[in-house]
Amino acid sequence: MTENTLDIAERIRLKLLYGNLRRISSETCSYDDVVKLRKIISEAYEGNMFHRDRFGFHPILLSLDTANSMCESLGADREMILSTVIFRLLQENVLTLEQVKDNWSDEIVSIVNGLIKVHSLYRNQGIIGTENFRNLMLTFAADIRVIIIMIIDRLALMKSLNHHPMEALVKEVAVEAGRLYAPLAHMLGLYKIKGELEDLSLKYTNRDMYTRIARKLNETKKHRDAYIAEFIKPVKEVLEREGLRFDIKGRTKSIYSIWNKMVKQHTDVENIYDLFAIRIILDVAPEREHSECWLAFSLVTNLYQPNPSRLKDWLSVPKSNGYESLHTTVFGPQGKMVEVQIRSRRMDEIAEKGVAAHWKYKGVKSEKYIDDLMTRVREILENTDSGPLASMRELKLEVFDKEVYVFTPKGDLYKLPMGATLLDFAFAIHSKVGSGCVGGRVNGKGCKINYVLKSGDTVEILTSPNQVPKQDWLSIVTTSKARNKIRQTINEIQNRAAELAKEKLQRRFKNRKIEIDEAIMMKLIKKLGFKTVTDFYNGIASETLDVNDVIAQYELLDIKETPVEKTSAEEFTMQTQSGDEGSGNDVFVIGDNVKGINYRLSKCCNPVHGDDVFGFVSAEGVVKIHRENCPNASHIKARYPYRLISTRWAGRSGNQFVSTIRVVGQDDIGIVTNITSIISKENKASLRNISIDSHDGIFHGYLVVGVESTEVLTHLIKKILTVKGVKDVQRGN
Repeated sequence: MTENTLDIAERIRLKLLYGNLRRISSETCSYDDVVKLRKIISEAYEGNMFHRDRFGFHPILLSLDTANSMCESLGADREMILSTVIFRLLQENVLTLEQVKDNWSDEIVSIVNGLIKVHSLYRNQGIIGTENFRNLMLTFAADIRVIIIMIIDRLALMKSLNHHPMEALVKEVAVEAGRLYAPLAHMLGLYKIKGELEDLSLKYTNRDMYTRIARKLNETKKHRDAYIAEFIKPVKEVLEREGLRFDIKGRTKSIYSIWNKMVKQHTDVENIYDLFAIRIILDVAPEREHSECWLAFSLVTNLYQPNPSRLKDWLSVPKSNGYESLHTTVFGPQGKMVEVQIRSRRMDEIAEKGVAAHWKYKGVKSEKYIDDLMTRVREILENTDSGPLASMRELKLEVFDKEVYVFTPKGDLYKLPMGATLLDFAFAIHSKVGSGCVGGRVNGKGCKINYVLKSGDTVEILTSPNQVPKQDWLSIVTTSKARNKIRQTINEIQNRAAELAKEKLQRRFKNRKIEIDEAIMMKLIKKLGFKTVTDFYNGIASETLDVNDVIAQYELLDIKETPVEKTSAEEFTMQTQSGDEGSGNDVFVIGDNVKGINYRLSKCCNPVHGDDVFGFVSAEGVVKIHRENCPNASHIKARYPYRLISTRWAGRSGNQFVSTIRVVGQDDIGIVTNITSIISKENKASLRNISIDSHDGIFHGYLVVGVESTEVLTHLIKKILTVKGVKDVQRGN
C-alpha cells in the first residue's frame, strides 16, 4: 500500500464518512458543493497527490472525520464544513489559493487563510513550549471559526491515536490537547468536547490511572444506575404533577474530572462521592425559562434536603461564555450528596454546543458575546510577556468556573474571577486607574487594595497622582490584565531609574578622566553578581551600590585586563634608589638606567615629566604613576596605603607626555586657528586632538597635546592665554 492509496478498511471508512457528511449537511451545503468537492478529491486520489501525515493517517479521512464531528457536535455552518476539506486540499497542493478565491466565497478564503497560518506554525515542531504560541493564538482570535475547526480537528486526531506505536509523539499531542485545546473549548462553552479532550489527554499521558478509574466506573455502573433510578423516580412524579414538560437523566462525570478531584482532595476514587449528576431539561418557551427552572428547583429541594453553600445560580447572571443553568447539591437516598442541574432546552444546547449555539439562538446577543470573548483572548495573549508556557497558564486562569459581579457607583456592571481584589477591579476599569489606586470604598466603607470582592459589591476606586505600582502588588491581584500591567509599569520605572543611574556613573567616570571600556564594565557587573545590566544600574539607583566603590573596583579590574607594557632603553625606565638621608625608604626613580620595570602612566590624571607624583603598586606588580593632585589620589591613598611607593623623575626624558588643556573663549572667527598655530610652532609640543563645543557665543575647547615636561606645558598655556578672545586656559586632569 502506497502513502496515497487506501486499504480496504480505510475505503469503507471513507464511504461511510462521505455518505454521513452528505446526509447531515444536506440543509447546510448545496448539492453542487458536495459534487464539486467529490470530483476534486477523486481526481487527486487517482493522480496520487495525497501524502500521509506523520502518524500515517490519510489527510482526506481526517478532514472528513473533522467535518462530520463538527456537524454532529455543533451543527456547523457551510463555510466551516467546506473550509475544513478545502484546507486539506490546499495542504496537499491539490488546489491553489487562487483557485479557492476564484471558486469559493471570501468567508471561506478568510477561514482557510487562518488555518494556513496555524499550520505554518506547526510545520517544524509542536506549539507547546515554542515562541510561536502567541502567534498561533492571535491567529485563532482573528476568526472564532478557526478556533472551533482546530479544536474539533484535534479531537478527531486524538480519537484516532489509541494504541498508536509512536508513544512519544502521541504524548506530545495529548499534553498539547490538555493545556491548549481543552481550555479553549471551555472558554467557548464546548463542555462536552472539552471533557473528551481532557479524558483522552489523561488516557495518553497516564493510561494506568485512566484505566483504573474507567474500570472502577464500570464495576459500579449497575449500582450507580440503580441509585440514579431511585433518585429520579419521585422527582419525575412531582414534576409531572405540576404539568412540566421535561427530560431527566443521570450523567456520569468525566474520568478527567474524577481524577482532578482525586488530586485536589488527596484521595482515591472510592472516596469521591459525586461521580454523577442529575440533569433536568425543561421544554419551555423563552419567556418562562427562569420561572419554570426555579419551580423545578423548589420541587426538587422539597423532596431532598439541599446544601445551601453549593447553590450556583447561573440563571440570573450567566457565565462569561454564555452558560446558563441552575445547580444545586442535595442529600439523596442513603444520605448521599447528588448534584442536580436544571436548565431549559435552549440552555442545554448552548451548554453542549457552546458558542456555535449562539448562532442559532439570536436572542442571546451572540455577536456581542463573541466580540467580548475574542477581546478577552487577545488581551490575555498580547499582554503576557513571560513566554508561551506563561501564556497558557494565563489562559487557563482566565477560564472561570466561578465569577463575581460588582458595580461602579454609576451602576455599571463588571465581571471578575472569584477571588479578585479591589486592585483587580481598578485595573479592569482602566490601566491608569489601577496604577494610581491607593484604596477604595466598598458599599460606602473604606477598604484597602487587597480587599477580596463579593458579588453585589458597589466599588469606588480612590487614586493618587503620586501612586505607582509596587512589586508586592503582584501577590494581590489575580487577573492577567492587572498582573501584566503591573509588571510592565514596574519595568518602565526600573528602566528609567537605571538610565539615570547610568548617566550618573558616566559623569563620575568623566570627572576622573577614566574612559569606560564596555567589556571590562560587563565583567565587573558579572563579578558583582548581577544577572542583567539593568539590575546593576538599579542597584546604583537604589543606593545599594556605592558609585565610588564601583569606580575603584573597575580600576582594579582595568589593571588586570590591560596588557602590561615593558619599558625599553629608548623609553623611560624605573630604578629604585635610596630615599633621603635617614629616611630608610625606597624611591622609584623614572630615569633611563634600569630596564624591564613594568609601569603605566595613569590616564585619570596624565602625569607629565616634572609633576609631583606617587606610585601605586597593583596586585600584579604593575606600578601606576599618579599626580599628587590626581582626582583619585585621596581615595587611593585612604584605601590602599600599603600599596603606595614614593616616586620621582630623573633627568630629562626627551619624550612627549599626553596632557589635556581646557580653553574657554569668545566664539570668534579664527580663534581656533590662532590657538593651533601657537601649538604647531612649539618644538617641544604637538597637537594630538581637539574638541570644540560652542554655545551662546562662548566656546569650550579641549586640546590633547604632547609635551616633554611641565615647564613646556606651563609655557604653552601662557602663550594660548595671549590669543585675542581667550578668557581662560587650564590644565585638565
